[in-house]
Amino acid sequence: MGIKCSRLLPCCVNSQVKASVLEAPDAKNEDRSEANNWPAFHEFSFEQLKNATSGFAIENIVSEHGEKAPNVVYKGKLENQMRIAVKRFNRNAWPDDRQFLEEARSVGQLRNQRLANLIGCCCEGDERLLVAEYMPNETLAKHLFHWETQPMKWAMRLRVVLHLAQALEYCTGKRRALYHDLNAYRVLFDEDGNPRLSSFGLMKNSRDGKSYSTNLAFTPPEYLRTGRVTPESVIYSFGTLLLDLLSGKHIPPSHALDLIRDRNLQMLTDSCLEGQFSDDDGTELVRLASRCLQYEPRERPNPKSLVAALAPLQKETEVPSHVLIGIPHSAATFASLSSLGEACSRKDLTAIHEVLENIGYKDDEGVTNELSFQLWTDEMQETLNCKKKGDVAFHQKDFRLAIECYTQFINGGTVVSPTVYARRSFCYLISDMPREALNDAMQAQVISPVWYIASYLQCLALSGVGMENEAQVALKEGTTLEAKRNETSRQK
Repeated sequence: MGIKCSRLLPCCVNSQVKASVLEAPDAKNEDRSEANNWPAFHEFSFEQLKNATSGFAIENIVSEHGEKAPNVVYKGKLENQMRIAVKRFNRNAWPDDRQFLEEARSVGQLRNQRLANLIGCCCEGDERLLVAEYMPNETLAKHLFHWETQPMKWAMRLRVVLHLAQALEYCTGKRRALYHDLNAYRVLFDEDGNPRLSSFGLMKNSRDGKSYSTNLAFTPPEYLRTGRVTPESVIYSFGTLLLDLLSGKHIPPSHALDLIRDRNLQMLTDSCLEGQFSDDDGTELVRLASRCLQYEPRERPNPKSLVAALAPLQKETEVPSHVLIGIPHSAATFASLSSLGEACSRKDLTAIHEVLENIGYKDDEGVTNELSFQLWTDEMQETLNCKKKGDVAFHQKDFRLAIECYTQFINGGTVVSPTVYARRSFCYLISDMPREALNDAMQAQVISPVWYIASYLQCLALSGVGMENEAQVALKEGTTLEAKRNETSRQK
């Protein structure tokens, strides 16, 4: 008998795997929808961020956000299990704490699916820290210049520049048109493989460095003259990124423009892209790059016209980003999971057994029958003894005996326990009986609808019967329920 997700899985009814969205955000609904999807800007204490990063441990330093010394970015996890990126400035940066807070709060008001959004900051003593959404799948520079398994596909390169143009259009509409040192390290990939622009570059410059790198070949000419960043300077940098994506190399704009003038586009185009795009598409991208790299700032396009030019060029729009970029979806979601979710994703049954042992029966509170007036019956005492024997067998990893004892308890019918169903589900999983495990995991969720353990066990069971897409939905459902449980516990 086949398993039909729509009939059997409560977690699948209202959940969908998030797909890549290529259209520009609807301006009418943008503010309302964006506000609902991300947490409000928050001022963290230094102790909170220290705990989140395990004391700013060396092993938590990441390079994904394109930051260089003396400023360091750490990955971390808040108490509600949200993954974060924490940029810690050196002690000479931002001497004016009021200026830092005002700037951080201003950038922190932005919320868009094309940004790695700034969700908080910390300003205590000499400490200046920014907190952003953590992007687990590295930078454009990594995927474009230092790829290991496959070069970035043409369709994905076009998606990157469209998402980037949409990010700049959104920021410009919110009066944050200035972006400092836009480059391939500032473009990050989220858990679904979608490209996003780092919000760190939206902060006005402080004493920690200049707005552009020291490589003069890639610096907007007007910045060399005045030392000031303008919205047109950002478009120039966007043009250099177009060249990066077209050539697969970090090619100086002057050299690229010489090749374009000589109509030597073959020398400009990444050989890995052969056969992936038409001459017309390639010519259009080159034309757009040339406009962005005009010497006179006023002759460059604005973000809105960039979006208009790039949208018609999009290819394979129905293919999710994680597929185009070559990231397995389980890996794409892995970094957003709790330790239990990660164990579930890895199918680490030993770790899950330890979790079930540790939580015991505390999640049965409020859903099991009151026993005090029933304990006097011999039948009831026999039923409870079956559960106790099952628990001993479960602890000793005698899973066959545990199944037998828990089955006797369940068949007794006097007491309903989601934990017993969860434990028997696990026993079925480890005994290679995924269909039986699925039935028990679903029954546990029927008894306790918001219990994240039931969703995680459903994920494992669904994977065991070959329903990988449904397993990913159950995994996300478990992650959501666990985060809500942790948030509720924290607020109490």
